[in-house]
Amino acid sequence: MDDRLPWFRTLSAAHRSWVTIVAQAGISGFVDWLKAGSTPALDGFRITGGVFGSAPRELLRTVSLRRTVELVRIAIGVAEQQFPALVEDPVERAAVADSLLRYSREVAFSAAAIYAAAAETRGAWDDRLEAMVVDAIVRGEAGDAVESRAAALNWDVSLPVTVLVGAPGEAAAGTDRRTALTGVHGDRYIVVLADEDPELLQKVADEVADAWFGPGPVVRGPVGTGLRGAIDSARQALSGLRAVNAWPAAPRGVTADDLLPERVLAGDAEAAATLRDKVFGPLVAAGGSLIATLDAYAAAGGALEPAARELFVHTNTVRYRLHRVTEVTGLDPWRPRDGAALRFALALGRLRAH
Repeated sequence: MDDRLPWFRTLSAAHRSWVTIVAQAGISGFVDWLKAGSTPALDGFRITGGVFGSAPRELLRTVSLRRTVELVRIAIGVAEQQFPALVEDPVERAAVADSLLRYSREVAFSAAAIYAAAAETRGAWDDRLEAMVVDAIVRGEAGDAVESRAAALNWDVSLPVTVLVGAPGEAAAGTDRRTALTGVHGDRYIVVLADEDPELLQKVADEVADAWFGPGPVVRGPVGTGLRGAIDSARQALSGLRAVNAWPAAPRGVTADDLLPERVLAGDAEAAATLRDKVFGPLVAAGGSLIATLDAYAAAGGALEPAARELFVHTNTVRYRLHRVTEVTGLDPWRPRDGAALRFALALGRLRAH
């Protein structure tokens, strides 16, 4: 093994010793089986316990299944060369060779079974750990313990992140936990996506909304950073999911920000504060003419000329001011949805002011 496998020479002395012990146990097991006349049936459990039972569990993490196969192949190859030479009778020599073939096959199957069981155990633990992290995000729990669990899943807590919520569906199998954590909470399916590129993250989120969720609306929270960003995104996405039925025409994968008016109607104080702080506040800071123009434009049913007459200005002035509203708030007064959000923001701001 030391001559043929370069990686074997890089193992610690303790690990090389354990590999040697396993090999010796395998040879001893074969000799004992031959002493019994090769009549007892080869039992996988006996092989597993007798040959591999002497190895510490740590060895599974150090020596992969592929490397274990290489080790077994070398051990069996040496045995095939040496054992028949120890038997003078040609008939018995053939019997030994045949027995070795049967025995080596069972050893290989036992090794595969051990690694499969370890993978299942590790997978079950990772699934439970993933569920705990997603549950902590949904409940708004942050701290070293949650970050430690996320790190154990190779989830990078420094990446931009967004959360999608909707009805459970057939999620894509084999998701990479470095970029996606998933969990089912009652009738809600939670997907936490992370990527170093925020633009790519939004594109992936759109694809996930179509592929991973069941029928019904899917709401995406805002992009944040790390664990706290995921908590904020999840909170807003869940708020949007509770309110999305008020907008029957909502697109699949609608953002929580697009549902701000519905969230306000559903009693979401955070959505009301967002409209006051990010829409009403900037409009006030930009000057009273923008708010007056919005009032006149709404009162005129979205017509420029009546609004201009009400304000005693030219229609181009109204048009310019409405463009300024878009620049200041990011909302377009010509779009019905944005117009509703602007009216909500004005009402909420005035209510708070009085």
